[in-house]
Amino acid sequence: MTITIRSITTILDEVLTEGGRPVEPTARTAIVLAVLQNPWAGQGFVEDLGPLIDEVAPQLGKLLSDRVVDALGASVEAFGKAAIVGLDGEIEHGSGLIHTLKFGNHFRDAANATTLLPAVEKRAAAGATFDIPLKHVTDATIRSHHQTVEARLADAPRADEIIVGLAAAAQGRPQARLAPLASER
Repeated sequence: MTITIRSITTILDEVLTEGGRPVEPTARTAIVLAVLQNPWAGQGFVEDLGPLIDEVAPQLGKLLSDRVVDALGASVEAFGKAAIVGLDGEIEHGSGLIHTLKFGNHFRDAANATTLLPAVEKRAAAGATFDIPLKHVTDATIRSHHQTVEARLADAPRADEIIVGLAAAAQGRPQARLAPLASER
């Protein structure tokens, strides 16, 4: 099965100042969102999602990971993933696509990551906002890299679509200054 993608949106956020001080180097975060036809749309309850997950998730994972790393234009230090399923789909449809190594390992490999890829998923109407959680790519306890980026597409997802997104940051939060988690033990 070939993925039917209606649109791909790339967002690059560059924070130049935070707390009244310059951010040096500039804090860069990239988000890539693909709006695709829900591969289970119109089929009613599908007992076994596996065959379409096996076909669609690897294609989507490769496409999005290549694009988000390219858009970031720097080494990835923090990453996350997300899905919003349109109102005629099931949350399980979005989860099935992003919660598989066949999807996530493309991003892990591209980011030289070893940690769990944090995620969020929900069902919502077009224009819904979602927050994509980010964590450090090799150590999820590094507090400076715990951050969230917001994404929203005004015309998606339509009822029979899914938005799948990846986010990557080249650093932790701008002006991060919390003590390491290890300091509290």
